[in-house]
Amino acid sequence: MMEQKVDIAVVGAGPVGLAAALAAAAAGYETCLVGPAAERRDGRTAALMVPAVELLRSFGIWPALASTAGALRSLRIVDDTGSLFRPPPVTFRAAEIGLEAFGWNVENAALVEALAAELQRQAVPWRTSLVADYEVDEEARLRLADGTVLRARLVIAADGRRSRIREAAGIAARQHRYPQAAFTTLLRHERPHGDVSTEFHRRAGPFTLVPLPGLRSSLVWVTQPRHAERLLAASDAELAAAVESGSHSILGRVEPDGPRGLVPLAAISVASMTGPRLALAGEAGHVLPPIGAQGLNLGMADVAELGRLLREAGGADPGAAPLLARYGRARETEVRLRSLGVDGLNRSLLAGFAPLDAVRGLGLGLLGGIGPLRRAAMRAGFAGRSPFSRPEPRGEARRS
Repeated sequence: MMEQKVDIAVVGAGPVGLAAALAAAAAGYETCLVGPAAERRDGRTAALMVPAVELLRSFGIWPALASTAGALRSLRIVDDTGSLFRPPPVTFRAAEIGLEAFGWNVENAALVEALAAELQRQAVPWRTSLVADYEVDEEARLRLADGTVLRARLVIAADGRRSRIREAAGIAARQHRYPQAAFTTLLRHERPHGDVSTEFHRRAGPFTLVPLPGLRSSLVWVTQPRHAERLLAASDAELAAAVESGSHSILGRVEPDGPRGLVPLAAISVASMTGPRLALAGEAGHVLPPIGAQGLNLGMADVAELGRLLREAGGADPGAAPLLARYGRARETEVRLRSLGVDGLNRSLLAGFAPLDAVRGLGLGLLGGIGPLRRAAMRAGFAGRSPFSRPEPRGEARRS
């Protein structure tokens, strides 16, 4: 049995875990990443909002990703529920609040590859073994499946919605399963998207087309699980016909252009984002339906806050209780508010209840018609600034 002592052990090698390892190392702590590399491609993309892009810029990897990213300069919401209370489509434009774009859409696989390459360049140790056991007293100890024992002053658990570290730490998690699944894939299309992300609100859930460079977009189709399975098994011609119908042919003729994936929808909330010498990040601490691009952006905000606190600690104990308390207070409030918003919208679509339709329609109508209200909503939803990175001038995430 081999023992290794580090300041910070990060468990989970998805985008949030990779980013957390880079942030911890950048703050000057001896860091080790633990977990097997992700291998499966499922056509998923990440619509990274400005704060997440700033975090990637602070790591120096955004220029390489930008050439493969699609700008989200406008966000259009179309009520396609068939309700009597349907408002007209509402469009949010980034330029209205002084941004070049709300964010950029990047293929998940490309994001993971860029983060992993930077981790290797920084020579941050990465053990690809699974965690077999976890315990904590004066320090945290991780026993890995390969027999290695890692001793750390802080563990950052970014090991996903079924987090073994969260479970071993005894942090309660409450899960709600929705009668929905998200079908994901990549598309080529006939007409330009104009850097507009379009979200059709339908009874079974949102149908969202998100721009990629050129005549390409990603699709996130939230629907009934059996329908999602049929889409997964459909021929390219059948899938193209279904997408054209679902999108009212706003992009003209389409053709599938990448792998397909299916994710059952659930929401997970935790009793605490922290434990003794433990911080949860990403889906280990919160899971939301894929509506409004909140999921991964919340995870990146976790990393940004941890990075800020570790930098301020200046080499002091990274697992100290006061530091973890500050992290928990900062993250739990934002996560709770955004979770309530996403859950409320999703439930209102599923309910098919006329009064709820009226409230949702009134809300969208007010956003579309009242400029100050619309701009306030855009700033709150899309333009928050990362506390991790330095302030940037206007147009901070441009590709140059």
